Amino acid sequence: MPKSLNPLALLADRWQPPSKWVERVALATVVMAVLIVVGGGAVRLTDSGLGCPTWPTCTAQSLTPTKAMGIHGVIEFTNRMITDVLCVVVGAAILTARSRTPWRRSLTRLGWGQFWLVMGNAVLGGIVVLTGLNPYLVGSHDVLAFALLTVALLMWQRARESDAPARDLVPRPVRQLTWVLAAATCALVLAGLVTTGAGPHAGDARHVHRIPVNWREITQLHVDFVYIVVGLTVALWFVLRAIGAPALMRRRVVELFAVLMSQGVVGYVQYFTHLPVGVVEVHMLGACLVWIAMVRVVLAMRERPEVTAAAAVPPQESAVAAGV
Repeated sequence: MPKSLNPLALLADRWQPPSKWVERVALATVVMAVLIVVGGGAVRLTDSGLGCPTWPTCTAQSLTPTKAMGIHGVIEFTNRMITDVLCVVVGAAILTARSRTPWRRSLTRLGWGQFWLVMGNAVLGGIVVLTGLNPYLVGSHDVLAFALLTVALLMWQRARESDAPARDLVPRPVRQLTWVLAAATCALVLAGLVTTGAGPHAGDARHVHRIPVNWREITQLHVDFVYIVVGLTVALWFVLRAIGAPALMRRRVVELFAVLMSQGVVGYVQYFTHLPVGVVEVHMLGACLVWIAMVRVVLAMRERPEVTAAAAVPPQESAVAAGV
């Protein structure tokens, strides 16, 4: 597409946001990604999953909930509106990143990655409603939400770095241990999603199909992964200390450990108090914080030195990019 016909290129010619704006809008996408997980949790925990019984409208005759639908319709529709706000924030991130000079295509690609994840998850959310809250689709809906959170974190990190090639700060065995920890944390989160899909909070007061596994047994598996992740976190901290790794790395691991401990306390409280809604919602927020802390540990294992001016990509050099 010629530059004169590319609205993003035209905007970049006329608007130059400060670099801090890119960082702040990228951080806003992280906050909104967390909010969309917490909002989805509120829908499930208040039995409002079918508060709007169809999609994309709320009822066959109305885009918005009617008075007869009560609070459940309001909660479900509000969650849909959060997605609209998320789209606005992601759009702002794309525009802000694209308008900076020099143009960093890596940032706009991460912004577009978020956009397509939001669109895909919105469609999947509609299918979830149309299938009566199929637990496997609900779980997939949650997985995409965590994928969105991951990409948002990557964009926020990259907004504070250059585009120079990444340089490892620790030996390969330490990086491998870090990736094992990341894989175990991923398994922990997935086990938590299966626990939710098998547990009593189905998302609607009527009969909703659940994942056919023993809820208490899958909960024990979830706890087992907690112990594994905590053990690997402690091991990584001692390894980093033994090799004299930068203080930032050790601090990130300490942050992960602190979040894990807090999340563990909340998990035991919710289990022994028979899953009160408020505590379960806090636990879902904690799951997001655990994942954020884990991604930050991985990202702390490398750095990107400041790029030279000659290596910067001028905005007029490539007006055509996939979706940019």
